[in-house]
Order: sequence, then C-alpha cells, then structure tokens
Amino acid sequence: MSKRITVLADRPLNVPSKSRLDPANKNFEKIIAAHDEALANNLDGYIDPVNSLFVMTAASLKTRGFCCDNNCRHCPYCD
Repeated sequence: MSKRITVLADRPLNVPSKSRLDPANKNFEKIIAAHDEALANNLDGYIDPVNSLFVMTAASLKTRGFCCDNNCRHCPYCD
C-alpha cells in the first residue's frame, strides 16, 4: 500500500491535473464548465456532461484530507 498524499498540489482547485484531465480532451471545456458551476454553488459534485456519471469536485475531495488513490478527476492532491 502506498503512503497517503496529504499535501495539496500547487494549483487552484478549479484547475485539474493534466494527468487526470488532459486539456486536449475534446470535452475539456464542457467538463470544466460543469466543475466550475458546482464549485460556485458549493456542491459536492456534478453530473458529467459526457457520460452522466457523478464526479466529485476538488473542493469536496479536499475535505477528505488526503488522496484516496482512486484516480479522481479533480483530485486536489495529485500533480
């Protein structure tokens, strides 16, 4: 089992890690817009505009206090 990462990445919560959401992704703008709206409304997550799955926001994941190692799209701990 790997050591839990508890230090936040050096980027704003509304900017995902390129390893989790590549800016070249054709749906990047739609996904970021949905995430930004959820952040602005203090929601724990949003419905992905492409696959209709629930995705947690970086702010919600931050409250956990560590990276859970589940490859969350908006993980605030990974680089």
